[in-house]
Amino acid sequence: MHASAVTALSAFWSRWQRAEVKAAERAKARSVIMIFNCGAPSHLDLWDMKPDAPDNVRGEFRPIATNVPGIFISELMPRLAKLADKYAIVRSVHHGHSAHNAGMYWSIVGRPYRVDSTLINPSRNDFPSLGTLVGWLARRDGYQGALPPYVITPAPHCDSTAYITPGQFGGCLGAQHDPFVVNSDPNAADFRVPNLTLVQGLSEERLATRRKLLGQMDRKVAMMDPQAVLDLEINNEKAFRLVTARDMARAFDLSEEPDQVRERFGRHTWGQSHLLARRLVEAGVRFVATVNGQSIVWDTHEDNFRRLKSRLVPPMEQAFAALLEDLDQRGLLETTLVLWIGDFGRTPVINAKAGRDHWPQCYSVVLAGGGIRGGQVIGESDRTGAVPKSYPVTPADIHATIFTALGYDPHAITYTSPTGAPARLSDGQVIRELL
Repeated sequence: MHASAVTALSAFWSRWQRAEVKAAERAKARSVIMIFNCGAPSHLDLWDMKPDAPDNVRGEFRPIATNVPGIFISELMPRLAKLADKYAIVRSVHHGHSAHNAGMYWSIVGRPYRVDSTLINPSRNDFPSLGTLVGWLARRDGYQGALPPYVITPAPHCDSTAYITPGQFGGCLGAQHDPFVVNSDPNAADFRVPNLTLVQGLSEERLATRRKLLGQMDRKVAMMDPQAVLDLEINNEKAFRLVTARDMARAFDLSEEPDQVRERFGRHTWGQSHLLARRLVEAGVRFVATVNGQSIVWDTHEDNFRRLKSRLVPPMEQAFAALLEDLDQRGLLETTLVLWIGDFGRTPVINAKAGRDHWPQCYSVVLAGGGIRGGQVIGESDRTGAVPKSYPVTPADIHATIFTALGYDPHAITYTSPTGAPARLSDGQVIRELL
């Protein structure tokens, strides 16, 4: 290449890097907390009420006014009704997968899975999720925190523990971008994250000796299966960092929180997971996924109304409202984007078992903080909540908006996809009204 061309290319690259740094500096959001509701909550009974629809559509619950004139949500959420000025509701989200794991993949990855199925598991051929990419970007930008940049609490989202949702791990980006998964109940009296401290009697000096020995063994095995050893070395490095980082264990120590704060979030798994998410963001973690229920607890094919009223909505609402209030009071809501999302929505027509079935054709997503303009509704569904009537939105559009709020151009930054071709952070369009 001619010297002048090299100089021009170098100048362009330098300008692009400076522009990206400036965009990141202007960004309001620094971290993301994703509240993921496995099994798909009913949009018609929570965020997109249809009081004038026929009986077999509108259901048992009635809308109540919020603190923003003209915005109504379900009577099941009186605490969140008082906080509507802090969040935006997108009522016209849709995608094309009706099976849980494929639907969850589309929601968190922003792309369709290869097949529309529940019987699928993670692999290195997966596209990365929103959380994976936020962690990848943090590391690319020099993240050096003691804590991993991407954490899941209390357990991965899945359709039964036999079928873990693809996409939420490192996927095609590799094992180094797998999240740290708590795999423990933050509400348990003896809650502690396993393997965050050295075992009794093991000093850091002895650990270093063991690590050196392990490295010698790995080099011999590497001659037989280099890729397996590379993944093992990455995971070993993560493990050694975790047990020697004193700040790590403290960030997960909920006993440091006053009883009043813990009660406010709710003495249940969802509440304490949300409190843990706040502690992790406060400690510098860039993306925390809090999973509202192991497996598909929101899958209300039967007895939808009783289950929502007695079991599902109360802990979800308490935890979500407390998180917004707590972040706001601590001055963290300005820099923490909170995303409330599920696999898809539920059918407008109530079935014979007083339930609602899978419905990806239209559902609601809620965003707050991190530069999101609250107190508004984006998009509208038709009279029965069946399809978008205006401003149709995809999960990819939600992702593009979040990346933009974090200071990244979702179309300009690429990574190597599972096929080897470059892939953009998101192919969606930014919802400018949210920012």
